[in-house]
Amino acid sequence: MPVFRTRILSVACCALLAGTVGVNAHAAAPAASPAASQGAIAANPFYKASTLPFEAPDFGKIRNADFQPAIEEGMKLQRAEIDKIANNPAAPTFENTIVAMEKTGAMLNRVMAVFGLLAGADTNDTLQKIQEVEAPKLAAHQDAIFLNPKLFARIQKLYDQRASLKLDPESAHLLEYDYQQFVHNGARLSDADKARLKHYNEQLSTLSAQFQNKLLAAAKAGALVVGSKAGLAGLSPGEIDAAAQDAKARKLTDKWVIPLQNTTQQPALGSLDNRNVRHELFQHSWDRAEKGDANDTRATIEEMAYLRAQKAKLLGFPDFAAWKLEDQMAKTPSAVMNFLDALVPPAVARAETEGKDRQQMIDTDQKAAGKPDFKLAAWDWDYYGEQVRKAKYDFDGAQVKPYFELNNVLENGVFYAANQLYGLTFKERKDIPVWEPDVRVFEVSDSNGKPLALFYCDYFKRDNKSGGAWMSNLVTQSKLLGEKPVIYNVANFTKPAPGQPALLSFDDVITMFHEFGHALNGMFADQEYPSLSGTVPQRDFVEFPSQFNEHWALYPTVFAHYAKNYKTGEPMPKELVDKLKNSQLFNKGYDMTELISAALLDMSWHTISPGAPKVTNVDAFEAKALKDNHVDLSYVPPRYRSTYFLHIWGNGYSAGYYAYLWTQMLADDAFGWFQEHGGPTRANGDRFRQMVLSRGNTEDLGKMYADWRGRAPNIDAMKKDRGLEPESK
Repeated sequence: MPVFRTRILSVACCALLAGTVGVNAHAAAPAASPAASQGAIAANPFYKASTLPFEAPDFGKIRNADFQPAIEEGMKLQRAEIDKIANNPAAPTFENTIVAMEKTGAMLNRVMAVFGLLAGADTNDTLQKIQEVEAPKLAAHQDAIFLNPKLFARIQKLYDQRASLKLDPESAHLLEYDYQQFVHNGARLSDADKARLKHYNEQLSTLSAQFQNKLLAAAKAGALVVGSKAGLAGLSPGEIDAAAQDAKARKLTDKWVIPLQNTTQQPALGSLDNRNVRHELFQHSWDRAEKGDANDTRATIEEMAYLRAQKAKLLGFPDFAAWKLEDQMAKTPSAVMNFLDALVPPAVARAETEGKDRQQMIDTDQKAAGKPDFKLAAWDWDYYGEQVRKAKYDFDGAQVKPYFELNNVLENGVFYAANQLYGLTFKERKDIPVWEPDVRVFEVSDSNGKPLALFYCDYFKRDNKSGGAWMSNLVTQSKLLGEKPVIYNVANFTKPAPGQPALLSFDDVITMFHEFGHALNGMFADQEYPSLSGTVPQRDFVEFPSQFNEHWALYPTVFAHYAKNYKTGEPMPKELVDKLKNSQLFNKGYDMTELISAALLDMSWHTISPGAPKVTNVDAFEAKALKDNHVDLSYVPPRYRSTYFLHIWGNGYSAGYYAYLWTQMLADDAFGWFQEHGGPTRANGDRFRQMVLSRGNTEDLGKMYADWRGRAPNIDAMKKDRGLEPESK
């Protein structure tokens, strides 16, 4: 799940250029004119650092009207700061150039951190309009930094002298990082090409904002309205109540609503008995952004793919993926494709075997009911998969939900694991304002009792919240700026009806552990410079800490601490625990194939040659890409279809979705080290924290991993843990 954060050289606007979309609860407030008076600016809550603990934003004071003037003023202030550095008559030094850049953009960072959060987690029409208006301006602002010839000349001179500057390792890495980022973003282009690049970036930022807003609306409109309670047969009473509440919120009488999650498959498909209702729900998901209406995203992504290819050509690369991967662990599209190609045959083979099991279940059921046979379809997969799971493992996913009450999982599972590994303690703070009543805030203390971070969690789905789950910072750790991390996790769990407990599936539990792994990566940041702090920019590394943290969800000592019945407090019976564990390799062929398919779709869109004709039929392009890559199984659709692939068109994962698979390799290999060294002990946790989680972007990531692990990662543990080896008989 994505992790988003601001970085000084991205001038904190990446949340708007390529990241989350969102909105504030204060929807009634109109947007203010950017030409606000100095008095109004000084009264703006973003003008100065917050006085709340950890400089946490004061959501009790922030209104929609504050954002646009703060963004405009923030850009103005940073431009002045950058111009002062670029035009400094003194010879460039590390202090007056590189460190000085790190100190710029304070106001812009503050406002964009909050805007990125609300744009993704709590959006409204006003904020969406601001987003579309400001996105091209922010793109231009970022370009004005990266493409400033005087500024780059100073960086270039320092880079050329780097061997004689006698910098400490973090400072030396920052200099190299800044230089590489400027070059990567066009600093060496001619003036004419810089002008073209600025145009491309402005267009792409506008299109990305439009895509996000269209998709959010399409997902809301795509919710399935069921007119009869009988059509919900198979859902639990709590799920039916939640569907009734969703209908009530939409002012629908005697109806039930199943909202869409931002994935192809929907959770209810595993339970709905009525095949026609399942088919309808699947189609609502599959076609959500292809209705030929104002929310149709096809023309938007066609244009984005074309412009990205032209941008890559301008920057001297054969395609956009080659440009995007230059500073990632994988380095090249061929390395990514070789990695994915190696996974396709075992994943597809396993998925085909799983499909045969489901078809056999269908045939048996239809024959017993005296009904005609039908061929397994995508909307049947989860439903009959649950039946196969019950038959093969005597396990029903609904059986475990009473043992996974949300607050208990959080405090006695997620937090407990962090305490055992790293000595962290958590105290809820109800005195700190939040953006929605359901949001909770915790002060995190280190093992020595000293305050470490502030942590927010926003777990329940809302119509104005982007799909999926993610982490980001409201304040990024920096010794230079004297700032400690303020971090949030967002998810889309089903909100229970009033008075009912929030019971999670085990997949939801994994999501909580996953996103908190990102949070730990941000909390443990221990850098001088904000640009290098916390969660690193490399997509094929940043998911490693989060996927690694998933492993503790089923670890015996952790699991036993939180997997307790919400009514009785009794632990999950050993028989049920064993069934849950034994079922974990179930459906892995499907899981891997849908992920691989999405990753290959991403690479197909971003390896389009700049000289190729512009794509004018998204569906045909998508079908060909899946077929050419041998992942065109009708009953295993990609996890994300092109038209609702938020990761690659809106959340900064373009040519990067493979990272979820790449980092699975790292995570499974890393967990093997813990297994070899005694599990979740404080000594093991502290070593991992010191050598990996706290290091930020301060050194080569491959070297960082090898130094901790004792060797480079290998794929063996992943193949075993992800079901890519034949099941033992």
